[in-house]
This record gives sequence, structure tokens and C-alpha cells, in this order.
Amino acid sequence: MKNLEFQNIPLAQKLFGTHNANLEKIARAFDVEINSRGGAISVNGSEKKTDKTIDLINQLYELLEEKIRLTPAVIDAAINAAQQGGATSLKKIFTTTIVLTAQNKPITPRTPTQLKYTEAIKSNDILFGIGPAGTGKTYLAMAMAVAALTKGDVKKIILTRPAVEAGEALGFLPGDLAEKINPYLRPLYDALYDMLDFEKARAYIEQEIIEIAPIAFMRGRTLNNAFIILDEAQNTTSQQMKMFLTRIGYGSKAIITGDITQTDLPGGKKSGLVEARKLLARIEGISFIEFSKEDVVRHRLVSDIIDAYEKNK
Repeated sequence: MKNLEFQNIPLAQKLFGTHNANLEKIARAFDVEINSRGGAISVNGSEKKTDKTIDLINQLYELLEEKIRLTPAVIDAAINAAQQGGATSLKKIFTTTIVLTAQNKPITPRTPTQLKYTEAIKSNDILFGIGPAGTGKTYLAMAMAVAALTKGDVKKIILTRPAVEAGEALGFLPGDLAEKINPYLRPLYDALYDMLDFEKARAYIEQEIIEIAPIAFMRGRTLNNAFIILDEAQNTTSQQMKMFLTRIGYGSKAIITGDITQTDLPGGKKSGLVEARKLLARIEGISFIEFSKEDVVRHRLVSDIIDAYEKNK
């Protein structure tokens, strides 16, 4: 058994959670028993698990001292980070603010891999973020793009993705071309409106400072001084990926995100993302960051769902 005591009782109570909900969640995650009294706790379990639990609780207390709210999402992310191990502290992860949302909330990494991803975006002109849904690949890239535009590092943001989705053909959708394409681009709009005031975002789009378009619209262009994000890249063909990568001009940065386990291309077509992963891995200035189910920052069940499907392969 190991004991831990905090002098700031109100802060300790926030750490423990309503009816010790946070402590109970941590106890289940590490298979230990945690008891509290006032600002003190005792942890019972194997030495290794007890040490990890004490370390996590201390780091969560540090987050509270930094005025970071311990929401259920933060607790889940902190537990995942602690279970992954590594030397990166929660304080370094959660105090790395990329940009503030339209509601003035900071967007930060939530896992060691997400922190590594944001740092890699800063130091590479072309970066591939590969991993399952819910790992923040596109959202964090969008946040980095908005931050770069705000600071004047780039003159425009270009958001693009292939118009391929679960076998549905554009010709069968109602409306003109813009209306047909819009459903495929909706996730990009949703993320954008989360980070920028609606009116400002609309103004940027009207002025073409922010451009959202399917990948086919990139053909024949040279994209200078831009932050470019290609989302759902697993659904690009080999030709589309090559076309996209060769559009990049001076002063630009390109982030390519995708999940190679969820390709919706018609049978027999090779994924441009899978091919690029093999061909470009050793080129200086191009980096690949691999996410796993431990980096999922959606509902906790998403990670379990991913795990179940991986085991069924």
C-alpha cells in the first residue's frame, strides 16, 4: 500500500471527482484499490501498478494547478497516456496550446503521439498522419493550419479530400456539382467552424483565403504559401496521390491524413496512401506519424470497437 496526501483540499476534491468518480475510473484502469480521506489517498495493488497510479494522480494534480479542467475526456486521455508509458509528461501534453477555438477554448494534444504529431508538423514540409478514426489526425492538422494562418506563416489554407465514400457515386446524389460534393467535405467544414467564428470563416472562404474542395480540383495548380490538408487519403488512387504531392510549391506545408484499414476504393484499385507509405518513407523532409487505438480521443467505446475489429481480422 502507498499513501499520497495533498495540502490543497479543494483542489484534491476536484482531482478525486464527484463521489470519487475520477479515482474509481483510475482504479479500474490500473486494477488497484484507491481509498480517500480528506486530501489523502491510499493505493493498494501490485508495486508496478501502484507506482503508475500514484504517478498519474500526481500528474493530474499538476494539471489542476495549471487551471486545466479534469473533464471525463481529459481523464480518459490521461489514463491512455499513462498506460502507453514513455517519458512525456501530461503537463507538457496538455499545456501545449495550438490555437483557441471560436469559444476561446484551447486546442491541445491529448496523447504523446498527438504531441509528437504537432511537433512533426512544425518541422516537416510534408507529413503523413496514419491511424484509426478518432485519433485527432485531421482536427489537430486543422488547428495547426489555423494557427499558421493567424500568425501569417501562410497566406491561405487548402482543405481537400477525395469524393469517394462507401461506394456511393456522385451521379446518384441530388443537385448540381457543388451540392453533390458538399457532403464529402462536411467534416472539414465542421472542424473549421469549431475553430473560427462562423462569420470569419465564411469571409475567409468567400475571399478564398480558405479553400475547401475535392482533390480533383487540385490538378494543374501550384500551391504556394499555403497550408494544405488532404483528408481521407486512403481513398485516393495512386495517380491522385502523385498529382496532389506534386502540386506543393514554395512556402507550403502539406499534411496527409488517413486510415489504411478503411479504404472505400472500388475493388482492384490501389490506395495512394498505402503506396506513398512504401515509396516515400526515406525521403528527407517527409515524415510519417502512426497513430493507434490508444490515441483515440472520442468516446471510450471507440477504442474498444477498433480493438474488436482488429482481433477479428
